This record gives sequence, structure tokens and C-alpha cells, in this order.
Amino acid sequence: MMSDDMLSQDEIDALLNGSEEDEDLPVEEELSDLEEDALGEIGNISFGSSATALSSLLNQKVEITTPQISIVPRSRLRDEFPKPHVAVQVTYTDGFFGENVLVIRSRDAAIIADLMLGGDGVSPADVLQEIHLSAVQEAMNQMMGSAATSMSTIFNKKVDISPPSIEVLNLEEDKGTEQLPDDEILVKVSFQLKIGSLIDSNIMQLLPIQFAKQLVDELMNPADDQEDDLKETPKSQTPPPMKEKTADSGTSVFPDKEASELKPEPQKDQPQQQFVGGSQGQEMENSKVQSAQFQDFDSVQLNNHEQKNLDMLMDIPLKVTVELGRTKRTIREILEITSGSVVELDKLAGEPVDIHVNDKLMAKGEVVVIDENFGVRVTDIASPKDRLSKLR
Repeated sequence: MMSDDMLSQDEIDALLNGSEEDEDLPVEEELSDLEEDALGEIGNISFGSSATALSSLLNQKVEITTPQISIVPRSRLRDEFPKPHVAVQVTYTDGFFGENVLVIRSRDAAIIADLMLGGDGVSPADVLQEIHLSAVQEAMNQMMGSAATSMSTIFNKKVDISPPSIEVLNLEEDKGTEQLPDDEILVKVSFQLKIGSLIDSNIMQLLPIQFAKQLVDELMNPADDQEDDLKETPKSQTPPPMKEKTADSGTSVFPDKEASELKPEPQKDQPQQQFVGGSQGQEMENSKVQSAQFQDFDSVQLNNHEQKNLDMLMDIPLKVTVELGRTKRTIREILEITSGSVVELDKLAGEPVDIHVNDKLMAKGEVVVIDENFGVRVTDIASPKDRLSKLR
């Protein structure tokens, strides 16, 4: 006989195996393989440019690997983030209307803050103060701004974000949860983040499932708003435009169709003529119009002496500089700059930088990282003739 206080074998098995409600949802039940691949490609492209922006800010080599997609129920977030993290909420204000949250470990956030404030990142603060959170917020702002620029290219439309908000996320103490989306089902996009030899960790992006599906739908099915409007408006519901015809006895209104019937249609066999009024038209009428003829130009052949002189010019060294941006500050503001101060430039994150040769604008490009050195990939360049003329 079994006592009332004892558990049955089925209850013991249920406790050992866990409840079905606590298990993570398989990705395939919420996202198809195509949707999962599309989200991974969006994250791969957008956060690839974010790595370049973060590398410029921290003066460190930054690598972000291919993302991993998973589904996380809101009830399981405490198991996903058992330790305190830093949550940065970003809201899309143009192009898309939704939100996502970047979640990074507190230790990683402290290292990023220390680098932003002029430190070496080796001995970051143990407790994140307001100044550290502000530094991390600016770094994430630059990263997501660069990602939004890349998304503008992916979706062929302007994508913009609001300034991010940041909080320390501690689910055990129920702190910072207002940064998380209210949706019950979230998509977690996890990236492997490496910053020099200081950070080798994960940075995670949380998206509401419906917003993630919206991104995939617009990527796979780009739509033209004008074409959609035309398809939705039946011809029978579109009245013909009206024109007013004023007469001495009053004003009468005719549809375009009736007004067009009053005008004689030009004959198909009759050539169309163009008329120019004034004295210029009279001169054109009296003059004979002929086709223009141009002289054929052959390539210039240089003799040996001229070729040697040209080779000497080719060896002249020129100063090449890359301008990240400019700004104007008062003398007071210049004197207040200290180590760790951030000077905002007039260019947006991800915007092409200017390439100058001897202080003359020659091309535009984007900043890249080659091994541990900065480089510039040329995206737009002036013609050889324009480049030569600017060097005079």
C-alpha cells in the first residue's frame, strides 16, 4: 500500500525528465530552413560592417563570426542569461518598425567601456558605473548605425534607428527586463565576438518572431508600393479627371474623354513638326540642318625621349590621406578635451570616407581592417583626366 506522501513512478519520471513546457522550442517549428538561412544572411552582412565600425572605435582587431539562429521562449530567458548581462535596446524608426535587443556579458561590456574611455582593456571595472554604460551605449550605437546602413543596401530602402537605451539585465533580481521585447516567442541570433586578445565571447541579438518574419518576407519578396497601389485600385473606381472650360455664358465641366474628342487628331501619315517661336525659330527655319562630323583621333605615340620623361613623372611621390570626417569646435570646447573624450564628426557610421591625394579629393571608399592595420576599399573614384587635372 502506497502512502499519500509518496510519489508514483510516473511523477518521479516527470520530475527527472522535466516538463514538456520547459523545453526549448525547435527552430523548425517556428522558422523554415529558408527563413533561418535568410536571417543568418541578414545578420552576417549587417554585423560584418558593425565589426569594422567597432574596430575603428576601439583601435582593436574585431571579428564577428557567422551567426547561429535559435528560438527562445520568454519563459526560458532566465536559463539563457543566468548571470548579469548588459541589454541594449534598439528601435527601428524608418524602413522597418520593430525592435531588437543586443545582449552582451557584463565582463565584455566592461572591457569595451574601458577601451572607449582610453584604457587598455586589461583591467576593466568590476562594477559598471553610469560612465561605463554610456561608453558601451555609444559603441553599440555606432555598431547598429553601421548595421542599419548595410540593411539599407540589402533591402534597397532607407533604414534608420533610434538612439539605443541600455540597462544592466539581471533576471534573477528582475532588473532590466523592460529592455526585453514583450513577445512570448523570440529569435536569438548569436554571434561569436572576438576583440583582439581581450574578448572571445558571444554577443546575442533578440528579435520578436513576427519582426524576424517581416525581415525575411521583405528580403524574399521585395514589393513596389506604387505597383501595389495600382493593383489595389480598380479602374472602374477611378473617375476620369475633370477640366474646366470657361465661356462667356458661364463655366461648364467636361471629362477628359469628351474634351479630347473636340480636338482634331493628327494624321498618322503626317510628319510631326516642332515649332520654335521668335527670331530664333525664323533662323532655324531658313537654315539647313546637317549631321555633325567629328575627326577621328588616333592614340598618341610617344618617342623614347618623351617616354623617359613620362616615366620620371610617374616616380614622383604623392601624399595620400583618408579623411574620416570633420567637425567645428570652439576654443573653449577644444581646451576641455581630455583623454577619453569622444569628438563627434559630421559623417554617419558606415558613410564612405574621403580619399585625398595632395589635399585634393580623388575618391571615396570604406574603411576595412587588414590583419591589424586599417585600409580603405575604394568604392568611387574620379576619372584619370579629372585626377590629373586636380594635381596641377
